[in-house]
Amino acid sequence: MIIPKASDVGLPFMNLIRMKGFSILQQLHLEERLLRTFSDNWCLINDGTNHPNIVMGISGKPEELIEIELVLQDQVPVIRRFTGGGTVVVDAGTIFVTFICNKSAICGLQPYPRPIMSWTGKLYEKVFQTYGDFHLRENDYAFGAHKFGGNAQSITKNRWIHHTSFLWDYNAKSMEYLKMPNRTPVYRLARKHDEFLCRLKDKMTSRSTFIERIISSLEDHFSLRTAQLDNTISTNDVPQSHTARLLTRQELERATRPCAVLSVQL
Repeated sequence: MIIPKASDVGLPFMNLIRMKGFSILQQLHLEERLLRTFSDNWCLINDGTNHPNIVMGISGKPEELIEIELVLQDQVPVIRRFTGGGTVVVDAGTIFVTFICNKSAICGLQPYPRPIMSWTGKLYEKVFQTYGDFHLRENDYAFGAHKFGGNAQSITKNRWIHHTSFLWDYNAKSMEYLKMPNRTPVYRLARKHDEFLCRLKDKMTSRSTFIERIISSLEDHFSLRTAQLDNTISTNDVPQSHTARLLTRQELERATRPCAVLSVQL
């Protein structure tokens, strides 16, 4: 259990939930509920998810982003999350970190995408110092020119969420499920996935070290208190109106078909 330090006096409270191998779909349902129905600040850290999944942004089009036939053949679940951002393959090698905050939680932070991204970038600078040439590159976290963290955000009337998928490790074969997106960061320079990405395990000593350094960096900004997945925030008690969901096989199959051409006889 995290005990607030004397130096925490005056800092806003943040609830910390630590999970291991938690379903990414359930995590997204939980995040959406915490964002929309709670008024506290939250940090969720999920050390891996049990099964491989593909996660797309809310406006992503499967036919443009994934190799649908291969995905269907291998029966990989495809999830459309409730925030924007790109498409990622996640599995046991992915570490997820999510911040859900009130707009007033961080003094002086303007509640817009770029300032939030800049603030998280500075928070992670402390985490990665001495481990490599860390940069916030456009909307990615990278060592030099190699990406290891992808981000997505959403901003509501009074709150915002920023979540990251960190590549502690990844299966190179799983990257074959992803197409080269039409819009890519300039620094990618049209590189293939295996040329563009890097693994955190090649930079840091252990997953637990990485997670503890995140918590330490957060303590500069918040007074942390441990929360449990109990009846108060039960993952089974999710509003039916949640946005994040699995795409059906039928939806994916339809995305592979060319649009029907309507002929009009004059």
